[in-house]
Order: sequence, then C-alpha cells, then structure tokens
Amino acid sequence: MHKWIIALSTILMISLSNIANAQDAEYTKEDSTLVVKLLNEAKTKRGNENRIFYFGKKFLGIPYVGHTLENGTKEHLIVNLHELDCTTFVETVVALSLCDKENARTFKDYCRNLTKVRWRGGKMGDYTSRLHYFTWWGIDNEELGIVKEVANYQEPYGPFTAVQTVNINYMTQHPQSYKHLKANPDFVPVIKKYEQQTNGMKFRYIPKKNMQWSQSTSLGEAVHDGDIVAMLTDSDGLDTRHIGIAFWKNGKLYFLHASSLYKKVLLNPETFYLYEMKQPKHTGIRVYRFVE
Repeated sequence: MHKWIIALSTILMISLSNIANAQDAEYTKEDSTLVVKLLNEAKTKRGNENRIFYFGKKFLGIPYVGHTLENGTKEHLIVNLHELDCTTFVETVVALSLCDKENARTFKDYCRNLTKVRWRGGKMGDYTSRLHYFTWWGIDNEELGIVKEVANYQEPYGPFTAVQTVNINYMTQHPQSYKHLKANPDFVPVIKKYEQQTNGMKFRYIPKKNMQWSQSTSLGEAVHDGDIVAMLTDSDGLDTRHIGIAFWKNGKLYFLHASSLYKKVLLNPETFYLYEMKQPKHTGIRVYRFVE
C-alpha cells in the first residue's frame, strides 16, 4: 500500500476537461510544480524580454532525451520538462509563452496550450493527429495564430534567396522505426495521406551561406531574438533535421537548442553559420515568430 501511495504521488494521471478527447495527462509532481513556478516568476522577472527566448533559457542544462512522447500504447498528453529533445523543447517553450501571453498561470492552462501546440487543429486524437513533421507544425500553429512564418515571398527577398519544395515520406517508408506505427499498421496509410497532401508545397528559406551575414544586414531585419528556426534538409524524405531558437550576440546569429551532441539544452557555443556549415545534409533555415 505504501509503495502504491508513493508511486501515485510521484506520477500523477489526471483527467482534464479541456484536453482534447478527455484523454489523461501524464506528468510528475515536479513538472507541474515547475510549470506554475515559471509562469508566476514571469509576471515580475520577464520584463520586456522576448517570451520565447526568456522561457527557453530557463531550461539551460536540462538533459537531452529523445522519444519521451512514446510512452504507453495510446496517444495521450505527456508533460516532461526534465528530459527534452529539440521538438519537445520548442513545444514546451511555446506553450509556456502562450500561457504568459494569456496571463493564464495554472498547470491546467499549460496542458491546454501544450495540447493546442502539439496536435493538428489543437485537438488530440490518435497518433496520426500529432504534428510529426515540422512543416505540419508550422502550418498548423500559424493557422491557430500561435506563430507566423517569417519569409519574403516577393522581391526583394533579403536573406530568403532559396525555395524548399517539400518532399516527405520518411515515416511511411520506415514504419518499423516508430513504435506506434509498428504496433498499428492501419496508421501508416493515414500518415501517408498527410504526407502526400504536403508534398509539393514551397517555402522560401535562408540558405546557410547567408547565415554569415551580420545583424546590420537584411538577415538582422528578418531574424529576431526568440524566432523559432527549422534546419532544413533536401534528403531522406524529411523536411527538417533539427529545430531551435535564434538569438543575436555581438552582431552574429546564434541559436538555443536541445542538443543531441552536447546531451543538454544550451546556447550553442559556435555561431549558427559555423554550426550549419558542419552539417552536410542541412540546406538552411525556415523562420517562425511567436505572435505576441
């Protein structure tokens, strides 16, 4: 009985009426406490600092851990602020920023906004409703008014001198690599339909060679502290390979991210340009800005 009580107090499963499909949320007491602490601190400590950058820095040093959303057999809301990968890091920061923008500072508010950010249309269904590719995430969160794409689609293009034509199929070509696709083969054609609907879409982006431009150029006008940046690829059936948060230092562009190399969330020590030039499969970045 004592072991059962301890386990129950450590990992809480609550049913939240405003979460899509009345699914349960999985979280620890430490995570729910941290959410409320961060949101309450922001009332007096954030000042005028960009919300995304402010909350992003709160997770410096948190360990990089992948696949934290794959627990269980059924899609449900998983809140984990103590183990982050590049995607869950950005989702966490955006959900906190939404709460702060709304002056909504309960854990229930956070769960509502994390659900909005993570699933198609802001409503959680089964595994296929999750925004697995960044292109899906960007389109959906822009439609919900959470972020807006930053790009010049008419001349002058500024730093956005290249065009990405999306061609995604990695998930349906490698279903064995995904726990829920392997267990539910009927999900594969659903994901494939979404992939096919996306393929052929075109997005202007900043090629990595332009990321060496200084803050005093059109790159500085286009990319601001706290912008969400997706590192693009043109291979392997993927649209992006990594995401993070941009910031400027001494006139040069850097980024904040959950790094699989350094195994933690950090302010990348080298410039964004130098980082990208070491990534042979990266082509450049798409940029999205949180709507304040």
